[in-house]
Formats: sequence, C-alpha cells, structure tokens
Amino acid sequence: MNTSPLRVALLGAESTGKSTLAATLAAHYRTVWVPEYLREFVEEKQRTPQESEQFLIASTQLTREEDSAREANTLLFCDTTPLMTAIYSQFYFGSIDTALENLVRAHRYDYTIVTEPSTPWIADGLQRESDTVRQAVHKLLLTTLAAEAISFLLVSGAVEQRVQQVTKYLSEEK
Repeated sequence: MNTSPLRVALLGAESTGKSTLAATLAAHYRTVWVPEYLREFVEEKQRTPQESEQFLIASTQLTREEDSAREANTLLFCDTTPLMTAIYSQFYFGSIDTALENLVRAHRYDYTIVTEPSTPWIADGLQRESDTVRQAVHKLLLTTLAAEAISFLLVSGAVEQRVQQVTKYLSEEK
C-alpha cells in the first residue's frame, strides 16, 4: 500500500463516462478509485444539491479521496474533484462560494484527464439534465482549465480507446 499515490483527476460533464473510465483504469492498474460522492448525495436526498451544500459535497469528496489513498497502489483514480463542483456551482448558481474556491485552489492533482462529451447522453434521474447542459459544462471546464493553467489529456472514443489514451499519457508524463 502506498500512502502517497499519484492522484489522477477524471473530470468531465455529466454522462461522459468518468465513472466507467475510473473503474476500468483502477482495475487495469490494480488499484482503487474514488466514486463521485455527488451521485450518493442525490440518491440519498432524492434531490439535486443547493448552493449552500456545494462545499459539503466537495469536502466529502476529498475526505473519501484521502481514505481511498491509503488503499491505493501507486495511482489513485478520482472520479471528479472539487474543481467540478466549483464549475457546476458557477454554471447553476452564477458564483463559487469562497470556501469552495479555496478548497479547489489548495488541492491539485498529478494528472488530469478530461472525458469528451462524445458518448451518447443518457438520462440518470435527478443528476443529469440534458446534452445541451453537458456541452455547456464541458466548454466551461476547458475554459477553467486554461485559465488555471492546468494541463490535461482529453480522451474520446470507446472505453478501451480511452484506457489506451490514458495509459500512454501516464507512461509518458512526469
């Protein structure tokens, strides 16, 4: 077990295959991944989060990431990060809470993977809205990554193609 695995952020809008990719990569590298807490939150509360709950969601995600890091072997795949919570806050509420913004700035990842919104959009209860929203959030994510000077790999295609793209990227980087 590695107490300080390299952290791989998997970012993307709704219905872009982040969870599937995270699970597949974790199996490929024989490590663990951190599921998205927001999904659990929505299922538990049977509603979408409010603006005042954004920091709670992001900080819970980080707590679970820290817990999973103790189980990881070399790499930890993180199905979303506080940055995505901030992007959705900006998109839906028009602003980002200061505490959430500070959390985002304080927590960086060794690698960032962005899932292209080219897979078929699939409704998923309360958590997913539409392909139009998915495309708009994707654009906002790319703009934010550029503004923050965060390098990333944009992956596309079927899961197998995405895994190949990521494994090549991870072997070439750092």
